[in-house]
Amino acid sequence: MPTGRAVFLLRRLSTGDNRLKNINFNQNTSKDTLLSHPVCIHRDLAYNKRISGFGHYNINPKLTRSYSDNIIKMASSESSATPKKHTNKLVNEKSPYLLQHAHNPVDWYPWCQEAIDRAKQENKLIFLSVGYSTCHWCHVMERESFESEDVAKIMNEHFINIKVDREERPDLDRVYMLFVMATTGGGGWPMSVFLTPDLRPVTGGTYFPPEDRWGRPGFKTILLSLAKKWKENQTQFLEASINIMDALQNISNVKVETNSVPGEATWNKCVRRYITNFEPHFGGFGTAPKFPQASIFNFLFHFYARDKQNPEGKQCLEMCLHTLTKISKGGIHDHVASGFARYSVDNDWHVPHFEKMLYDQAQLMVAYTDAYLATKEEYYADVVRDIVKYVNRDLRHDLGGYYSAEDADSYPVFGADKKKEGAFCVWEYDEINSLIGDKKVGNVSYLEIFCDYFNVEESGNVSPESDPHGELTNKNVLIIYGSEEETASKFEITKDQLKQVLKECIDILYEARSKRPRPHLDTKMLCSWNGLAISGLAHAGQGLGEKSFVEDAIKTANFIKEHLYDQENKTLLHSCYKAEDGNITQTNPPIKGFLDDYAFLIRGLLDLYEASLDLHWLNWARELQEKQNELFWDSDNGGYFTCSAEDTSVVLRLKEDQDGAEPSGNSVSCHNLQRLAAYADKSSAEEGGDRERDMAKKVLMAFAKRLIDSPTASPEMMSALMFFTDSPTQVLISGGCSDPRTLALVRAVRSRLLPGRVLAVADPKDSPAGMSDILLSRIRSTGEAPTAYVCRRYACSLPVTSVQQLETLLDEP
Repeated sequence: MPTGRAVFLLRRLSTGDNRLKNINFNQNTSKDTLLSHPVCIHRDLAYNKRISGFGHYNINPKLTRSYSDNIIKMASSESSATPKKHTNKLVNEKSPYLLQHAHNPVDWYPWCQEAIDRAKQENKLIFLSVGYSTCHWCHVMERESFESEDVAKIMNEHFINIKVDREERPDLDRVYMLFVMATTGGGGWPMSVFLTPDLRPVTGGTYFPPEDRWGRPGFKTILLSLAKKWKENQTQFLEASINIMDALQNISNVKVETNSVPGEATWNKCVRRYITNFEPHFGGFGTAPKFPQASIFNFLFHFYARDKQNPEGKQCLEMCLHTLTKISKGGIHDHVASGFARYSVDNDWHVPHFEKMLYDQAQLMVAYTDAYLATKEEYYADVVRDIVKYVNRDLRHDLGGYYSAEDADSYPVFGADKKKEGAFCVWEYDEINSLIGDKKVGNVSYLEIFCDYFNVEESGNVSPESDPHGELTNKNVLIIYGSEEETASKFEITKDQLKQVLKECIDILYEARSKRPRPHLDTKMLCSWNGLAISGLAHAGQGLGEKSFVEDAIKTANFIKEHLYDQENKTLLHSCYKAEDGNITQTNPPIKGFLDDYAFLIRGLLDLYEASLDLHWLNWARELQEKQNELFWDSDNGGYFTCSAEDTSVVLRLKEDQDGAEPSGNSVSCHNLQRLAAYADKSSAEEGGDRERDMAKKVLMAFAKRLIDSPTASPEMMSALMFFTDSPTQVLISGGCSDPRTLALVRAVRSRLLPGRVLAVADPKDSPAGMSDILLSRIRSTGEAPTAYVCRRYACSLPVTSVQQLETLLDEP
């Protein structure tokens, strides 16, 4: 593993030490500087990704929602159809982020061979700018620098400029983010990296102001300094870049250092760290900024469910329930229009970064469903339904695919020429008063009740610490600190009356808000995030008994098969896009799928099989797993690379194990392999599941040191480790899928929080050929009644036919 010394050397190499002095644009400034690190944290970078030896980075130590005037003039792609003074090569792209920059005066290229060849021919450094369309600080840097003709003149004269959508090309983003984090001690977007013509990084950072300020060089200073030094010291640049790549290669290497997987002490250590880091007042595991990191909930629910009498397990359950309750009551939850924002800048989950991401909604469906299964409290089920309402209403294409995200920024009013973060979501007291002030229940006004319940104040409810520039002065972000019972008692009304008042008020505010200018919608549809959505919908459909959710998941799976799957080569595509006419369009050539696309979709298909009992989805999952193994598996050291070896422009193939805002592809694959192994047990499939089980073991061995040394960095993989050690809980049912008796047995399974569950149903009407690849090919009912078996640690119970008998087996420790 890399050491602090390795990082120190890499930082020196990134500037050529004394030979290239004065171009070390380390962005860490003193803690007294207000602008400590202005970036968008799209996924949680607080942990290291395969760079654990770099130590714990202080990323956004005092993150507040803005550091500048925070008033953004958006890209021309969203403005009125006026003639454009400038047009560059991004105008023909499909990515909403790239299109936002299509009319900058900068001569932008997308990532392409033409740009790389031109850099070589003209012997120029490449300036690589990476971001995404709903990134606030990406908009800031565009407004300040990329829309400036003076800055663009310098960029065009001295550099080949490439713009990349990090969601479109996560493989490139990960390579150069590894470099930025190693050399600056922090990361985020926009990411700004300078490359040699052969694509090796030499220096970089994140956001740069246009002029020298805040104790750091401005972007123009950086550009001119680098251009001069490239001409004068090119040999030193090239030498430094070679050394940098060698250091990055060493840092990113994952080598097997053990012949066994970690044991129980490893996940116990992980649990105790979460208990230590738990914030008891508002939940979560650490201080602000707070992220609803769903992989943590998955691990803690799993730990609880495997032994519900374990005191630490009960503590895990309470931490999950308390945190999920506080999140759902917080301002991070959109109480008017549903769904959840990216993160909160404060401890209370109150003032969010207002962008909404599909992957958060998808994973929180699973977390709140598990909370419901553990408690049977309808409150958690209602939150799930709220999320589904949001994604189906605001993030869905008519054909079934889900869009990526909604922006945090929007115009305060129609006709405004500048956008503000959160403008679509916040409220002034006078506006609420004008909308609902005259309505009453008995002698009590709706306004009083609503303001008490949602903590609305006449002068606004956002603290100065969460709004250092006064941008939210007199604004309210709705948050619930109390309970329905407390508010009902205070105003001497019934709980049902309170609910009716709140519903009417929310409906009124929703109608008023729908008349405001909407935030930008990123209509890019990613296979990976849609895979997470399938999983969330299928999981919620099973747990809540909502058939429509399963139908939504099926529609999305069919969408992926139609628009994000190459039928001829049996491979996935990473992204597709909504065209101007509303149809689905693609880049030319399409972007091929990455590890996460396969891993997340396979998980979704396995969940969808268990939700629909349609073997088609299980069989497709098996086919995709074979293709994933072919494209990404490391036969030398185990584990999966994040991208295939086909694209030679990617200078470094990485393996990711960090479970941040999204789980890593390796963590999810470790689960998938074990589930597929269970379906293949003792069947006619090759080696009866042993191959998949052995691959899962090799994944765990590859990342064993990481699990032991930094257990909370990979909670999803820690869950996979428990799954591997305990073996799956297989529930096997033989009976007609339309038989009410079979469905009653299935409901008994779906209504429980079962760790490592694998559910399979064999319908006698299925042909032997259709059943040949799954576990139940050997199970047939000997009588007329549907029959169930529960298998744990590779030993199966005697068959049972009643729901009560099955429930008794399922509830055994």
